[in-house]
Amino acid sequence: MNRFAILTSLTMSLLAAAPAAATETYPSRPITWVVPFGAGGVTDNTARIMAKAMSRITGQPVLVDNRPGAGGIVGTEHVAAAKPDGYTILYASSGPMAVNPTLYKGKLSYDPLKSFTPVQALSQSNMLIVVNPSAPFKTLPEMIEFAKKNPGKLNFGSPGQGTAQHLSAELLQSEADIKMTHVPYKTGATQMGDLMSGVLDLSIEYPAVVRPYIEAGKMRAIGMTGAKRFKSFPDAPSVAELGYPKAQNAGWSSIAVPAGTPPEVVEKLAQIVQEALKDPAVVQYYDANDNLALAELGPDKMRDFIAKEIEKFKAVVERSGATAD
Repeated sequence: MNRFAILTSLTMSLLAAAPAAATETYPSRPITWVVPFGAGGVTDNTARIMAKAMSRITGQPVLVDNRPGAGGIVGTEHVAAAKPDGYTILYASSGPMAVNPTLYKGKLSYDPLKSFTPVQALSQSNMLIVVNPSAPFKTLPEMIEFAKKNPGKLNFGSPGQGTAQHLSAELLQSEADIKMTHVPYKTGATQMGDLMSGVLDLSIEYPAVVRPYIEAGKMRAIGMTGAKRFKSFPDAPSVAELGYPKAQNAGWSSIAVPAGTPPEVVEKLAQIVQEALKDPAVVQYYDANDNLALAELGPDKMRDFIAKEIEKFKAVVERSGATAD
């Protein structure tokens, strides 16, 4: 064999081994996990618990980088434009990935299905329907009956137009054939304060946010937005069991990477995340906050899942008339 043939054979062998080598060595340096929401919130806390588990598994730092703004658009756009090498990953949740394409139609620089490669779902969380203890109704059926008799009189708060909390209320209104008045807030503290003082009639919010107020007797949970009751709130019936299965709604989260990321890196990252979901600290955190792990939704299933969520929220947003703040 001449020198040229030997070099050609060696080159081909190295190229063939490259994908396997990339998989074996990833990650070989710190990973930046962009969370498109502010520090200290439910999203950020969840990401940091997962990041610690992923760091323990990989032996590399997984650094949470908060980039809030415009309903998650700022951070999401940042990752869409990042180098597709698996070292900049996105906390991809229902708002930026499924709601914003309709809410900000024609204004986004990213496409959830074209700008990213889905990696792995993390969890979903249903929400509680909470009211002031002095409200003129004690149960969700009584609240719906009151709303039917008094169209537009009840008001509900949310963190803003198009948020999961807002759209959950819109789903309930549509399915129960009632009409309430939406009051968007810029800060959660103001919203919770108005609910406790009676300025607001009700809110739909994640358990981690309202649990302290419920335990202190300052709010009462009358229902929840899922199919089954929360273990920690057994007296709050689900909308499904009350006859409104289409009113079910849950915020969900996942990890995505820029489109063009090598498939072997995506697969390795998915394996890391799946292992992290089994970490005792993560399991304990999810249980304590009524989160449901979605380990079964890996790279092969997430794209279809997101596509269906986009269509679902498109209908809700258009029906409600919600617009970007």
